[in-house]
Amino acid sequence: MLPHTPKFESACRILATLRASGYEAYLAGGCVRDLLLGREPEDYDVATSATPDVVLNLFPRTVSVGAHFGVVLVLAAPESSSKESKGAERPLTEVATFRSDGVYSDGRHPDEVRYTTSAKEDVQRRDFTINGLLLDALRAADSVATPEALRSAVIDHVGGMADLDAGVICAIGQPDRRFEEDQLRLLRAVRFAARFGFSIEPATHAAIRRHASRIHTVSRERVRDELTKMLTEGHARRAFELLDETGLLVQVLPEVAAMKGVEQPPQFHPEGDVWIHTLLLLEQLQPGCPLTLAWGALLHDVGKPPTFRRAERIRFDGHVEVGVAMGAEICRRFRFSNDETRQILALIQNHMRFADATRMKASTLKRFFRLEDFDQHLALHRMDCLAASGNLDHWNFVRQRYETMPEEAVRPRPLLSGRELIAAGYTPGPRFKDMLGMVEDAQLEGVIATPDEAMKLVRERFHLG
Repeated sequence: MLPHTPKFESACRILATLRASGYEAYLAGGCVRDLLLGREPEDYDVATSATPDVVLNLFPRTVSVGAHFGVVLVLAAPESSSKESKGAERPLTEVATFRSDGVYSDGRHPDEVRYTTSAKEDVQRRDFTINGLLLDALRAADSVATPEALRSAVIDHVGGMADLDAGVICAIGQPDRRFEEDQLRLLRAVRFAARFGFSIEPATHAAIRRHASRIHTVSRERVRDELTKMLTEGHARRAFELLDETGLLVQVLPEVAAMKGVEQPPQFHPEGDVWIHTLLLLEQLQPGCPLTLAWGALLHDVGKPPTFRRAERIRFDGHVEVGVAMGAEICRRFRFSNDETRQILALIQNHMRFADATRMKASTLKRFFRLEDFDQHLALHRMDCLAASGNLDHWNFVRQRYETMPEEAVRPRPLLSGRELIAAGYTPGPRFKDMLGMVEDAQLEGVIATPDEAMKLVRERFHLG
């Protein structure tokens, strides 16, 4: 039941040291929740009655990352003097002093905190009941490794065990107060509900709807990170359905909310409107998928709502170009890196090109394959097809060519450079780009294969002088 990992063992040693010095200390928060759910926690947090100055003195390797909030990072000591041990990464454990929080005037952090010796008082400030559980890990470790022994070592002051068993996300105490304190909790409630397949308790759900517009007080980077987690944890469809139900979607991504009710041609999209189509794509995103693929899937049809028109049939003329512009604005708004933005926009820009692949010249197809992270383009097109008609003919054609074509055929060594053109008597200028492009096209088409053939082609098409 209890994991025997370096992180867990390090946390237990910290608990033992604090206990031996006369202080209360427990594992707290998400790690307890995950252990009870049979999941291995990513990290372990310790809550203790010891104040930060005590923690700093008790442990030789510490970092005071949040002294104002009573938080100290404790670096595990090496277990041996071997070279292998010295080179190994040592776990960091967050140790936080029991506290009660003051007013959250910025809607994110308390203006002041007051240390307390009461674990019960400490958990009242946390967000949701399933995250307000404490675990006497030393007692659990000394017991027979059974689920019952683990549960018996849990200290529950907030009803988190019952909510965990019932599969419910419920705010601790008054939901309105919890969300007034920290507006990021609005998104975290949705993410936890989607990740664990839980429902949101009615009063908590109603409070999220009341406070949805206050999400704008949270930094865009934090909103982006929460949305990215929703998209890449393997439950993206449910997360976005909950964002819509709680009124958060129209606040954080109005461009996606606008997809609802936008009809599509039934002969190509029997699944329904743009929103349903997008949800079906999100449903296919695997846990741990690249964030660029996830955001590309979310935004690939973002240009359809503003380009919708009904002529002889439903049309979305120019929706790719419009979608790229809208995607660029969304990426700017959420402060994605340049590399992330470039890939997300490339996915939007190229997602319709697969339909032309069978008619592409060899040179055009090879340049298509040169797109960065082309596997992501393949993955997006496959999801796009499966979320619509289910016809994978174009995908199969491109995948087969891509996987069997040698790299040297896709990116052959150039037959000519500007240096050779100058040596042949040509004057440097804008024409060089046309010359070299023409040579590369002929090379990719298999028309020429040697530098001499390349130079002959240049001389035939471009006169000196």
